[in-house]
Amino acid sequence: MTVTPDELRNVVIIGGGPAGLTAAYQLAKSDVRSVVLEKDNVVGGISRTAEYKGFLFDIGGHRFFTKVKAVDDMWQEVLADDFITRRRLSSIYYNKKFFFYPLRPANALAGLGLWNSFMIVLSYAKAQLSRSGQEDTFDQWVTNRFGKRLYEIFFKTYTEKVWGIPCSEITAEWAAQRIKGLSLLSAVRNAILPSKPKDKQAVVKTLIDSFEYPRRGPGMMWERVEELVKEGGSSVRRNADVVGLNWSDGRIDSVEIVVDGQPQTVPGTHFISSMPIRELVQKMSPRPPDDIVAAAEALNYRDFLTVALIINQRESFDDNWIYIHDPDVKVGRIQNFKNWSPEMVPDPEKTCLGLEYFCFEGDGLWTMPDDELVALGTREVDLLGLINASDVVDGTVVRMPKAYPVYDSAYQESLGKVREFLATLPNLQLVGRNGMHRYNNQDHAMVTAMLAAENILGANYDLWNVNEDQEYHEEVTDEEADRMAEFQELASTQPRVPKRVEAVPVEMASQSTNPETDR
Repeated sequence: MTVTPDELRNVVIIGGGPAGLTAAYQLAKSDVRSVVLEKDNVVGGISRTAEYKGFLFDIGGHRFFTKVKAVDDMWQEVLADDFITRRRLSSIYYNKKFFFYPLRPANALAGLGLWNSFMIVLSYAKAQLSRSGQEDTFDQWVTNRFGKRLYEIFFKTYTEKVWGIPCSEITAEWAAQRIKGLSLLSAVRNAILPSKPKDKQAVVKTLIDSFEYPRRGPGMMWERVEELVKEGGSSVRRNADVVGLNWSDGRIDSVEIVVDGQPQTVPGTHFISSMPIRELVQKMSPRPPDDIVAAAEALNYRDFLTVALIINQRESFDDNWIYIHDPDVKVGRIQNFKNWSPEMVPDPEKTCLGLEYFCFEGDGLWTMPDDELVALGTREVDLLGLINASDVVDGTVVRMPKAYPVYDSAYQESLGKVREFLATLPNLQLVGRNGMHRYNNQDHAMVTAMLAAENILGANYDLWNVNEDQEYHEEVTDEEADRMAEFQELASTQPRVPKRVEAVPVEMASQSTNPETDR
């Protein structure tokens, strides 16, 4: 659709990650120009690709796999032949042994031993016979489905390392979004007997065993989108730190930015924000009511850093990534970037590993000097038996603040208050992971941005309905696949409703399918 001159909008987009750039890309296709304001000196947000001496690495691992056709269409439009197909292989490191993830019965049995396996089945049976009626917390949710013993072995330690809080303080909502929604028996049955493609029963399909990946990392996607957005006449301004949002009479009027130390004002008619919702409220002028500010400040985040180690080996381990369930080390997950794409490593005689540490901004890990973090990572891969310390020849560190919105016991009430207040500002739309304080994936962020762009063009979608049902991101039953196809068809054919006309919001459900590893 091409808009006429009197329909042109002055759109300001805060954030140059997948959500912000997708919104700008979709608007440009309808001849609507925008300005994207990115605080960092690179685009892509957590989906960027970092570079160190020619070695490329993700901030985490980002698989490109989705059940949302509009998202896949955009990926193919942008990169086309620059995608490569990679096989998926991931493991859990527990008790000095490696277990396939997703779990495979024979491998798990061999690694855990007969007695431990028997106790896991017994614990599972007990959980099914005396299933807790409460599922408020992560530990309750997982125990109900897998039993207490398997929860303690394969969930508790790693989850608490990721979040830095007890599992009893993490909501069940996060578990429902992030963990395979199967019982133990269903998982075993599914691993042994693959489901029939069109079984009319709600048969759960297996996790994907391959995925597409840009040959030079996910940042390749967003750097190309940035180029296309600029070619379409829009602007992407890096190093543009949004320090204020001016609002009056129920509308956002402009944003205040600082570029190279110089303050500037960017006016607009429509605003899309993917910046952390807590920061957005804190930066509003005039200041929102005290209870709204307090609610926003109660929204917490978990921060993240990657220690990239250059290894003097042609090959290391076969996995794309390994989850580390070991309390003796601080590292939570290890990526092998050469197994994501050979082009990530410029020297075929070397490999590059990404050690992921979960932390809070300002804590001991976050503030540790880079050389000490590289030394820590070197010691830990040696302790785990993955790499000899003597084979580590170099390393670097990349920090990512506010990588994960925390689903603690207070977040739902706090987010509800903030949402209610921001709903009074109809020319402001929130998109993406941090923009909506939702632990969602790259394709989910893109769907929210696509619908936000449609709203600016005259539709009336409720972005909060995207991914409202809590399904595991890489699995979908046949019934769910049919329902999702209906949602997507509805979203693509629904006529745009002008904003001035009151309309019932259209629901759009995204089975966001984990283009990242566990995110």
